[in-house]
Amino acid sequence: MNNPKENETQLDYALRGKAWKVYWYLLKSGTPQSVREVQRALHFSSPSVASHHLEQLRELGLVDKQELGGHYFLVGEVKIGVLRHYVKLGKLLFPRYFFYAVFSTTFYAAFLAVLMPGLNWLARENLFIMVFGAVVCAVFWYEAYRMWSLRPY
Repeated sequence: MNNPKENETQLDYALRGKAWKVYWYLLKSGTPQSVREVQRALHFSSPSVASHHLEQLRELGLVDKQELGGHYFLVGEVKIGVLRHYVKLGKLLFPRYFFYAVFSTTFYAAFLAVLMPGLNWLARENLFIMVFGAVVCAVFWYEAYRMWSLRPY
């Protein structure tokens, strides 16, 4: 009997290349997709390539096929690989760091706009806060961009 860590490792290994792109596409679409829709959306050379990868996902237990119409849909979501760092809002997937970046940038801008005009800009503690806030925002934006660039397509 496999433990959850082994199952996660097996899924992580199985979800590579085109199978990973198909899984990501189904996750983003949120609706059942036909073989041809997958093939066209991912620019596969033929429907048989899409069918192969959909069946591969079906064997892994991540996708099921409707009896009527033959459309494929996600059965469950897995948080493996880069997906650990994503949040799904409707049909959109965002890197978690995107929300951290927006939050920190908003409060940093508010601090600069509201509190800083009345303070001495060259005072050591104010200079530290300004530099620290800028570095925090930059790090979060960099990480959000890095996670975004790791998506399959």
